[in-house]
Amino acid sequence: MIDAPAPIPLAYLRTAPEPTLPAPIFSRGALAWMRENLFSSWSSSAMTLILLALCLWLIPPVVAWATINAIWLAPDGALCRAHQDGACWAFVAQKMDYFRYGSYPQSERWRVDLTEIVGAVLIVLLLWPRARRRDIGAGLFFVGFPVLAFFLLRGSDWLGLPVVDTVLWGGIFVSLLTALVGIVFSLPLGVLLALGRRSSLPVVKLASIIYIEFVRGVPFITVLFMANFMLPLFLPENWTPDRLLRPLIGTVLFAAAYMAEEVRGGLQSINKGQFEGAMALGLNFWRMMGLVILPQALTLVIPGIVNNFIGLFKDTTLVSVVGLLDFLATVENASKDTVWIGPTIAPTGYAFAALFYFVFCFAMSRYQAFMERRLAAGRRR
Repeated sequence: MIDAPAPIPLAYLRTAPEPTLPAPIFSRGALAWMRENLFSSWSSSAMTLILLALCLWLIPPVVAWATINAIWLAPDGALCRAHQDGACWAFVAQKMDYFRYGSYPQSERWRVDLTEIVGAVLIVLLLWPRARRRDIGAGLFFVGFPVLAFFLLRGSDWLGLPVVDTVLWGGIFVSLLTALVGIVFSLPLGVLLALGRRSSLPVVKLASIIYIEFVRGVPFITVLFMANFMLPLFLPENWTPDRLLRPLIGTVLFAAAYMAEEVRGGLQSINKGQFEGAMALGLNFWRMMGLVILPQALTLVIPGIVNNFIGLFKDTTLVSVVGLLDFLATVENASKDTVWIGPTIAPTGYAFAALFYFVFCFAMSRYQAFMERRLAAGRRR
């Protein structure tokens, strides 16, 4: 008897999944990013190649000037004059104390260092999102730190600290002080001006509009001159502001006008339902603004606010026209030293100043991007 052939299976059940194939090479990793951002079209490819050629032409000589051909150690400018094809970083090293403190007495410079360290720690605690008890940090920064900085920097006889006149203040710490005061005080004043411009009271609205448009219509240097020369005319002789305080006031008043327009743009972007919902909860005007409207409005205009902060930080170099010895002014003065005269001295000083301002401005822009991503997480869908 012949056995029947085994039946041929018409279907089967897979016991293991098919292995996943890798994505195409041009759809992942660095090649995909380059294809999407640098070579997405003919015009994009041409622009990428032109910029790449420009970088290859400019960057190597600049790097060689700043590193390979540079003079790093020298007692005076003689060596830098002999080798004129590189930067003279020895000049920056020799003048670093002057760049930092100006003419502040050498024996008292520890007060500047202590003030900068305390301020940096408080700023980090204030800006760090995961820091605990940030309300205490804010109180220390906005209330305690200004008092501490005033007595440390200026001094007080009853504290045993010699008084240092502001004529001797200068350098990096004056630039940081001017920028910090302008940033801290211009934002709340700008918020008040923005609310005043939207006020239903005609007098408040008109006064806010006149102030904002007038300040925005004149150069910053004009405001500095007005604050330096005209402000004492409106005050009693005994109340004449210090020569450092006058430019600080002018800086705050100028920056507040631009800040007000940024905040007003954020307020106008808030839906009317947010106002109605806050009023339906029984919140008064200031609670509605502080708890509901302003947090949303300021979140929407973070790029504009930080952009104003960056512009303000760079504009602090203009305070030298009214007699303050800021960082850039110390660089200019140091480059006139007869011991360090040379064709590469001034360019090296300005390169160092550019690097200083770039580091601070880039740090502010990166923190802005970080906060944007963090605050926008709740609005993603």
